[in-house]
Amino acid sequence: MNKVSLLNIFLGFSFLMILGACQPPTNNADADAQVEKATQEVLMIETEMPALTELLDSALVKGAILLFDPQEKTYYSNDFDWARKGQLPASTFKIAHSLIALETGVMAHDSVIIKWDGEPKWVKSWEQDLTFRDAFRFSCLPCYRQIAPQVGIERMTDWLTKLDYGMSFTPDSSNIDLFWVDGDWQISPFQQIDFLQRFYNDELPVSDRSAKLVKEFMVLDQQSDYILRGKTGWSIVGDRNNGWFVGYLESEDQVYYFATNVEPMKDFDMKDFPNIRKKITRIAMEQMEWL
Repeated sequence: MNKVSLLNIFLGFSFLMILGACQPPTNNADADAQVEKATQEVLMIETEMPALTELLDSALVKGAILLFDPQEKTYYSNDFDWARKGQLPASTFKIAHSLIALETGVMAHDSVIIKWDGEPKWVKSWEQDLTFRDAFRFSCLPCYRQIAPQVGIERMTDWLTKLDYGMSFTPDSSNIDLFWVDGDWQISPFQQIDFLQRFYNDELPVSDRSAKLVKEFMVLDQQSDYILRGKTGWSIVGDRNNGWFVGYLESEDQVYYFATNVEPMKDFDMKDFPNIRKKITRIAMEQMEWL
């Protein structure tokens, strides 16, 4: 454990002792849960991985790969400052967005057909009618732009609060169909992993049916000894491209989480951007011997 981690633990325990001394006794379950969560966060170890910096440099991207091993209570990253910095969630929001669509009844099941409007799209696979499941699999932005207004501002805001997803934000009528790819709303890699842990552990206030369906949507690779679930995301604001790959790996009786957020360097070939996020994350997990 490095000196920074030891200092964080000491300061965290001091804060909790002060907090406990200042608060009256309570049986409130929410308050107890908050204290338990704060205690768990304090006890987490952060380990810098120079090999991840080399991996990003070789791929001509900058940013952070954040890995979390809950069995060892340890985070690994090349840049913890970047991992705490908020970014637009882009299509990684489709995980939460899909849960919200199911819970509100906007999408009754995974086979609901979302109609193509007949107009040319940025991605060829979007130029067809798609089931809800395939809209997730093809990361169909126009499909989810149809879903969001049906959820509506009030219900969307309510569910963002319930799910504790990202930073506090309220969509409005001007951005209800685009706020996750164009706007001020942000989520950090640490927050992505926090959400994914609660999702995996069935701690979100959603039905078992909704959680099971979205977990099925997320399957990217299933082998005899592991299942990889995840979602990519890509936002473009001005000339700035920001890309995500978030998810978790189930391997035998272990689970590992990842949240990669990167941007291209000057000489990067943008035709490789859709694949580089997955590629470097997989290499990172191989280096950790998780795969």
